Amino acid sequence: MLSGKLVVGAIIAMTWLAGAADASAAASAKQKEQARADVQKMARETLERLYRAQPAAKASVAKSAGYAVFSNFGMKIFVAGGGKGEGVAVDNKTRKATYMKMVEVQAGLGFGAKKFRLVWVFDSQKDFNNFVNSGYEFGGQASAAAKKGSQGSAYAGAVSVSPGVWLYQITEEGLAAEITAKGTKYYKNDELN
Repeated sequence: MLSGKLVVGAIIAMTWLAGAADASAAASAKQKEQARADVQKMARETLERLYRAQPAAKASVAKSAGYAVFSNFGMKIFVAGGGKGEGVAVDNKTRKATYMKMVEVQAGLGFGAKKFRLVWVFDSQKDFNNFVNSGYEFGGQASAAAKKGSQGSAYAGAVSVSPGVWLYQITEEGLAAEITAKGTKYYKNDELN
């Protein structure tokens, strides 16, 4: 009789554990969907801000092979600093979204915090695929002035990172006139893909 109670108790415990695991998986799936929705919302808001600041950017993003939108928060205290962010890369041909992360490491004297958004635009499918599948790294110090709107370029306000790859930086004040990237790496977010 005792062994029958143990068997029943074990069955009840296993059923409870299985239910708890299912509930945990459901909660985890719900959290994952919420995190994706948050990134998508950030991307929409960022693109809207970009299009208000630089209306020609809308056509550039639409006709590109793909684009990526990131939100970044960084902090620097004395000689060390860094930042992190997340975003989404969208293939304009397939409409597939790939969720990504970014990390930034800075050296040099300074103090403060910064928040900004980045919009990458890729003219070629090859460059877009390389960014998504292999990531991208800015080494050392890369700084370039954005093109002025009066120049009539389709990419006015953007920086040419390499041939066919453009980058817009949006700060609290609007479209940045200069973009500085130091030790920044972009890679897939395994938790959300």
